[in-house]
Formats: sequence, C-alpha cells, structure tokens
Amino acid sequence: MDPLRLAIDALTTLAMVAGPLLVASLVSGVAIGIAQTVTQINEQSLSFLVKVVAVAAVLVGLGSALAGSMVTYTRRCFTGIEHVVR
Repeated sequence: MDPLRLAIDALTTLAMVAGPLLVASLVSGVAIGIAQTVTQINEQSLSFLVKVVAVAAVLVGLGSALAGSMVTYTRRCFTGIEHVVR
C-alpha cells in the first residue's frame, strides 16, 4: 500500500463520514431559512437547534456505519504501515 493510496482512502473515508452529517445540516438549515423567511421570524437559536437535532438524528441512525468505516480505514493504515515507511 503506497502513501498515495492511503491519502486517497483518507479522503474517501472523510467524504463518507462527513457527507451525511453535512447534508443533514444543509437541508435542515435551508428548510428553517425558508420557514423563517415565510413567517418573518428571525431567531438564530431556532436554526441552530434544528441543525443540532438533525445531526444528532443522523448520528443515531448512521453512527455505527460511520464508525465502522473509520475503523476499517484505521486498520488498513496500521496493517500497511510497513509498506509506507520503506
């Protein structure tokens, strides 16, 4: 396993782990933004609270799969370390 492959794997693992969290935050933020625009309520803590709940829901639903992909990447890094340092 070469260092370039480890870097590519790191970026793909990062995208797989952070992607669902960022998408949930983005979708909830846009939805709350539209709702606040329609109702003319400009409360900043409302948007923050909804984003936190959405990210927490994604973590509860996908937490084990996300952690599993991080553990798999870490194991690949540690098992391939002798090939990288040569």
